[in-house]
Amino acid sequence: MSTSETGRDEAGIAAAWAGLRALPQPTLADLFAADPARPEALTRRIVWPVEPGSEAEAGMLIDFSKTHLSDEALTLFEALTEAADFGAMRDALFGGGIVNPTEGRAATHGALRGSGTPAQVEEADALLARMGMLVEAIHEGALGEVKHCIAIGIGGSALGPALAIDALTRDLALVDVHVVSNIDGLALEQAFRACDPATTLIAVASKTFTTIETMTNAASALKWLADNGVEDPGGRVVALTASPEKAVEWGVDETRVLPFIESVGGRYSLFSSIGFPVALAVGMDEFREMLAGAKAVDDHFRAAQGRANAPLLAAFGDLYYSRIRGCQTRAVFAYDERLALLPDYLQQLEMESNGKSVTAEGAPVDGPTAAITWGGVGTDAQHAVFQLLHQGTHLIPVDFLVSIAPGDELDPAHHRILLMNCLAQGAALMAGKPSDDPARAYAGDRPSTTFLIDDCDAAALGALIAFHEHRTFAGAVLMGINPFDQFGVELGKAIAKQIESGEGSFDASTMALMAAAGLR
Repeated sequence: MSTSETGRDEAGIAAAWAGLRALPQPTLADLFAADPARPEALTRRIVWPVEPGSEAEAGMLIDFSKTHLSDEALTLFEALTEAADFGAMRDALFGGGIVNPTEGRAATHGALRGSGTPAQVEEADALLARMGMLVEAIHEGALGEVKHCIAIGIGGSALGPALAIDALTRDLALVDVHVVSNIDGLALEQAFRACDPATTLIAVASKTFTTIETMTNAASALKWLADNGVEDPGGRVVALTASPEKAVEWGVDETRVLPFIESVGGRYSLFSSIGFPVALAVGMDEFREMLAGAKAVDDHFRAAQGRANAPLLAAFGDLYYSRIRGCQTRAVFAYDERLALLPDYLQQLEMESNGKSVTAEGAPVDGPTAAITWGGVGTDAQHAVFQLLHQGTHLIPVDFLVSIAPGDELDPAHHRILLMNCLAQGAALMAGKPSDDPARAYAGDRPSTTFLIDDCDAAALGALIAFHEHRTFAGAVLMGINPFDQFGVELGKAIAKQIESGEGSFDASTMALMAAAGLR
């Protein structure tokens, strides 16, 4: 039996995939008929304390029963997990091992919420405490009156904060935060119009403090402060970075530089100082609740084995549909306005992490990797794209997310209709409906997974984010790829710099477009 240097049993992996491809493909109706207890067998619940030290629990339930995962398929996926040396890789993730081999790094985002080695957790806690002190000082007026914050970043430095701020400040924001990522000046000008420069703080988030879009926007924000009478624009800047010396060189006082650990990847960094705008908006107590929800998922992911492990089970489903059923996309629909930005967040997390064509050892992959993640907000999407889901020619696995508790104080009928619509869509996709009129026939047998959270609060948001981080990691291990590098974004940036400098020769189409746009 051949075993690679990483502990992967390639013969065992090949045997598991061969077995999965040879399995029959029963319909969802057949699976439910054969096992009336299927919902119980394929539902997982992860819980956390309602308050620190409280015995009362909240949580989320994940129902995988409307997927085509059979007992036989799950047994083979568990064999694949063992052959892929998943347990050792999971231990390495939380133990500070090198799980990002192309860059020779650990991936220590788990330590940010207390899931890592003692030394990693101690360092993360110290940085969190430093951030907490600055947040509290700002709330107490140490930097003068602060009513607004323009948080400037891009990618992981913006998507996570934007999601969390949108989700958690619908009813109250201690500071009005505007997240700006786009280099298009319209985005920054929109934030300027919403803020009073005299009471605005600028948070600049960049792991390297060299990202051209972020630093250009930051320079324009400082100019806006100066042009509007702020005497010391630099004194209104907080830097969030893994390169604190670069931030100081740029002009930020070291007392307002909030570092995070180099081994925390950008798209995994929300729980680090990148989350400063979130904490500024909602307060440190609520930010720590978000950490607690994530920690509960960490604990589950570290302890549960095989199909009992909810993020790993989700990864099984992802691989089943991409590699066995040939699905190229996965749709995510949040039946909660507060989670409107979750599909955008997951696009980066999943596609930048697992959108690879080579293994961690540099060999070509032996099958599809990340599916294309897309989605939207529940009932809006029903009237826009669900036609394709129900009657189109593509088989698309769907994730539904909904909160049992409402986020509004209106007539309960609003939330009841929302819940009913969410659950009805999953039922309709599975059941279908025959008709003598082909245009009105529904094929059914279309898979979905439902995430039912008790309440869409800070802890639940943290749990959802951690769940998808681990789902992404588990899928990467089973495929043998590295989810922690992202070299695919570099080529376009390099060519943009060549265009800016006037150097280089490009294809005829690009040269013509440059001339038409006034760049040559």
